[in-house]
Parts: sequence; C-alpha cells; structure tokens
Amino acid sequence: MKNLVIKKTFIGTITMLLFSILTTAQEQEKYDKGFRLGIGINAGVPTNDPYDFNLGADARLQYDLSKKYSLTFTTGFSNMFVSGDDNDLGYIPAKAGFKAFVLKDQLYLMGEVGAAFAVTNGYDKTSLMLSPTIGYATDKIDISLRYDYFNDFPIEKNNSIKEGLGLISLRIAYGFKL
Repeated sequence: MKNLVIKKTFIGTITMLLFSILTTAQEQEKYDKGFRLGIGINAGVPTNDPYDFNLGADARLQYDLSKKYSLTFTTGFSNMFVSGDDNDLGYIPAKAGFKAFVLKDQLYLMGEVGAAFAVTNGYDKTSLMLSPTIGYATDKIDISLRYDYFNDFPIEKNNSIKEGLGLISLRIAYGFKL
C-alpha cells in the first residue's frame, strides 16, 4: 500500500513539473536557448570523520531550456584531505541535474545526481552522489552552497568504518555563453 502511494505521488510530481516546464517554455518562446560553461573552485567541510576539508575545481556545462530552467552536467576533481597517516580521498564527480531560477532570474535551486569516482591512494570504489544546491548567479558570476552525499565513501563512526559521507561546499565560478 505504501509503495503504491509513493509511486502515485512521484508520478504526480513529475507530471506537474513537466507541465510547468512546457507551459513556461511556450510563454517564453523568444528566449535565446543555448549552452553556457562555468569554471569554478569549491571548498567544503565534510560532516564525517576522518576527513578535515575538501578542495576542488569543476566545469559545469549548462543548457538553458528557458530563462528560468536549465539542464546541467558537472565534472571536475576534488580531494578530501585527512590529517595524520591516513590517505586523502581524491575523486572525479560526474553529475547531471536540473536548475530552476526562483527569484528575479538570479537566485536558483538545483538538484544533481551522478557518481563520484575515487582515483587516489588505492581506493577505487565508485559512489552514488546526490547534490541539492542553492545559488546566486549573474551573467558572469555564480556563487552556490551545496550539500553532497556519497553513499559508498568510507567514514569513521563509533570507532568502526561505515559508509555514507556528507559534505557542505561553497562554489565560486565564472560563467559565459558558448
């Protein structure tokens, strides 16, 4: 019974979202659709031990569906630094998402989902990556705050190794039309 309610809610939400996008797209037919590229740096604080901080760089390709809605693809390289003798965790994120401007075409909400490919220090596991974001963008500058969740990266909890790493990051980027 629960699964049926969840499925109906999910289908209803997707239907309303698609209807909203199509309606908005029809109202804004004169908007110049196209690609944008953003190059950014990000720094963050992991929410779990043994990691101390995260530093990375990324590139985000964005396709504007309308003035308010965009599709995104983000990749780059980030490193989770660990103090002491433990190994750092470097990874390459590959995420696709949806961006919606909610206030004066500058404040936006974005959700991305993808994978984080560990590439350093002998750790070779790939993790699902979920990234809700809130940001502010102008024609050239993009500043955002996001939460990343990695379901398969190791953490320390109660003196044992578990999985499920969280990260809060600030991203500053320069963007331009292609």
